[in-house]
Amino acid sequence: MSKRIDRIDLPCMSPGTERHLKVHHYGTPGARPKAYIHASLHADEIPGMMAAHHLIQRLDEADKRGEIKGEIIVVPVANPIGLGQVLNRAHLGRYELRGGGNFNRQWPDLFAGLVEATAGKLGDDAAHNVAVVRAAMGATLDKMHADTEFAALRLALSKLAYDADIVLDLHCDDDAEVHLFLIPENWPDGRDLAALIGAEAVLLAADSGGASFDETFSSPWVKLQAAVGPGIPIPAACLSGTVEFRGLHDVYDDLGNTDADALFGFLQHRDLVGGKAPAVPAPRCQATMLDACDVVRTPVPGIVAYKVTLGQQVRAGDVIAEMIDPLADDQSKARTLLRTQTDGRVLSRKLTKLLPAGESVSKIVGTETLAYRKGLLLED
Repeated sequence: MSKRIDRIDLPCMSPGTERHLKVHHYGTPGARPKAYIHASLHADEIPGMMAAHHLIQRLDEADKRGEIKGEIIVVPVANPIGLGQVLNRAHLGRYELRGGGNFNRQWPDLFAGLVEATAGKLGDDAAHNVAVVRAAMGATLDKMHADTEFAALRLALSKLAYDADIVLDLHCDDDAEVHLFLIPENWPDGRDLAALIGAEAVLLAADSGGASFDETFSSPWVKLQAAVGPGIPIPAACLSGTVEFRGLHDVYDDLGNTDADALFGFLQHRDLVGGKAPAVPAPRCQATMLDACDVVRTPVPGIVAYKVTLGQQVRAGDVIAEMIDPLADDQSKARTLLRTQTDGRVLSRKLTKLLPAGESVSKIVGTETLAYRKGLLLED
């Protein structure tokens, strides 16, 4: 058996409080390929944690059979800080309550200084260049200092993931179908992942605007290739994506088993685990650009009344929902219609039904770029 379990302690931010990461390692350190998978960076998004629970059981059995071929790291709870943020029984795991903001934004920029760090070391051998770049990224992380618990969490997870061939960040949406975020250079390479998880949408963006965890490890390769020019081959050496396993309430053993089967099968297809890999089904969708996804927002506060269901095909101008003002003097005039700007599939809706002005109400997956979709392409 190759498995070991490590504990990474995070710095104490107040007397009597200590948190740590639990890291499951499989295979030989440094073996290729390497996969890094973690769950619930947004700590209130539990479906990924459930999938990780079932995946670890499968990997434990594979390890006993001697079937681990590469190196696999699984962090089933990627955010112990957010896991403990409970206020009056409400779990607040998306934002760091000490003021650090969204847990999945503003991750370290591993491209910063990469051109200078690799200058004179790159050549015409792509494999050699990959090794040079990974070493430079590791050196950058080794020089970083974390003076807060949140910064230490970011640094610890980054050090586990930076040199992986595959990085998967398991999340969920509010109320949604399965979908996947990738950079364009990871497509169609990620087609097998999308097909196995049953993604109803694959959303591509070179830069989603939020410096999210997945782009931390995929984007530097593309930026470095652009910087050094085509004469020096820099592969997109890290398939890094955010997997959205449906919605917040979709936490069940059967779904966790299904998701773990998909992830385990993907690891088999990518030669990280032996045994008979499952057949890759036909993909459920084609990839589309994230700036073609209409994020429908409400201009007014009120009660949201949906007029569409998940997976429904809609046309530009269709009413997606109505916002009801319960304090309107005339309740026959209390509704504001919310329309989509694109033809496409209804990917998500809100579970909370009393919404403030400016809140996103639904995402509609279209195929044509929308003029207003610039800057931060994520919802928040």
